[in-house]
Amino acid sequence: MTHSGEPRTLAIGGITAPLHVPAFRRIWLASLLFYLGILIQFVGAAWTMTQMTSSANKVALVQTALTLPVMLIAMPAGAIADVYDRRIVALVALAIALGGASSLTALDWFGFTTPNLLLALCFVIGSGMALMTPAWQASVSEQVPEETVPAAFALDGISYNVARCLGPTIGGIVVAGAGGVAAFALNTLLYFPVMIALFLWKREAEPSRLPREQLVRAIISGVRYISNSPSIKIVLTRTMTTGVLGGSILALMPLVARDLLQGGAQVYGVIFGAFGFGAIVGALCIGELRRLMSGEAAVRACAVCMGCAITVIALSREPILTAGALVVAGAMWMIVFTVLMIGVKFSAPRWVAGRSLAAYQTAFSGGIALGSWGWGRLADAAGVEGSLLASGVLMVASSLIGLWLRMPPIGARGEETEIVGDPEVRLALTGRSGPLVIEIEYRVAEENARAFHNLMQEVQLSRQRNGAYGWSIARDIADPELWNERYHCPTWLDYLRQRNRWTRSDRALDRKAIAFHIGPDPVRIRRMLERPFGSVR
Repeated sequence: MTHSGEPRTLAIGGITAPLHVPAFRRIWLASLLFYLGILIQFVGAAWTMTQMTSSANKVALVQTALTLPVMLIAMPAGAIADVYDRRIVALVALAIALGGASSLTALDWFGFTTPNLLLALCFVIGSGMALMTPAWQASVSEQVPEETVPAAFALDGISYNVARCLGPTIGGIVVAGAGGVAAFALNTLLYFPVMIALFLWKREAEPSRLPREQLVRAIISGVRYISNSPSIKIVLTRTMTTGVLGGSILALMPLVARDLLQGGAQVYGVIFGAFGFGAIVGALCIGELRRLMSGEAAVRACAVCMGCAITVIALSREPILTAGALVVAGAMWMIVFTVLMIGVKFSAPRWVAGRSLAAYQTAFSGGIALGSWGWGRLADAAGVEGSLLASGVLMVASSLIGLWLRMPPIGARGEETEIVGDPEVRLALTGRSGPLVIEIEYRVAEENARAFHNLMQEVQLSRQRNGAYGWSIARDIADPELWNERYHCPTWLDYLRQRNRWTRSDRALDRKAIAFHIGPDPVRIRRMLERPFGSVR
């Protein structure tokens, strides 16, 4: 444990431990090529747009088109990742993105590309990526032993940022030498290694005791879990804020190269590569930084440093100085978003991991998409320098958000589910029988009434996270020691799901509530069918 009470990010065995697992190693190496292709394609698309239009807003919209789909479909994508085979989901998503990439290549080859068509195909590619990301991230924990999962996440971040370092430079050279179509074609080819690696992965999924959840219900379950998790809501708010304010870097970088540095595609590739190099440095420093600093301190420090770096980028007219500032910005970007993602990952149990990570991706990509659009509009009105200066000042000021929305201690809750037996039943039930009413009767000493009531507010969130609705706690006016907790579940199957979703922290909360109970008899639990003669649907 760290001095701040947070566990180390990387497990024993070091950051390279997951590479000893053959399946992970194959997928990781293939993903490096895949990420290279994505970054090369982005350079090609962004630079092609600068050649077709002088509008800063249109150039910034390339970033929006690639990231907006994540905001729009991330939650359904997360539900799909939790309900269906994550390997198959990832392959289907890659096929969608491949279709967009190959169409863009063909259309540009024949000279049919227009600004709006370029944005539309970037949106298709982004949609495939949006569908793939939750399945991709949630499947990491299925590829490696549990103790190496944090290291596997860090390695995935490193592979992306190695690509971010090299990809833009390669993309700049390719675009300068052979045009945007060559960048699009190279990206299309680099989809195939990762598709082959995923196809060869023999996924071993733990069979569920209960039938597969319907997709719409799975989406509702994910939204309900997140809306009843204060710690996750804080992390998502901080993620979106940082994405909006920091989105100016990625959105306006082509204009920094063209207008502020008076350079071409190669200059753009080099400064984009500097950002990626900084992100690699940041990834390598995350473990040590988290050992020395709490999550809140790390997020604040990154906001201040990133804001200062953006300000330097706005004022600089020297490529070397701009590249140096982008190294700092890239490192801070990597650290802050990794800390935020780990905060979400370790605050959610496995049954809702895909949906929780999808919510993170929604906040992250939605913030960048909205920020890219906003900073592009501001750049049209006030110039690139003015837009970046505003972004830098607001990024520094965002460090004060922690005064109201403090980052929760990462990894402080035990979120592995505990298997519990089914309750005794003597009434003939089917999975669709319901609604079910659960009543729990406690007897609490009067001097402990306020402490018990405060604890039950946490119990309420726990019940509602896992599927309950209509929760209430009531005190008997004739017998002040008697308290009655009451909640509903839509069906018998939903109730069984709720019981199987209890985590160690949920059970610990339950035990704390029961510890208030006094008297010779145990806590009394009633499970009742609300419509016993018309509820088997």
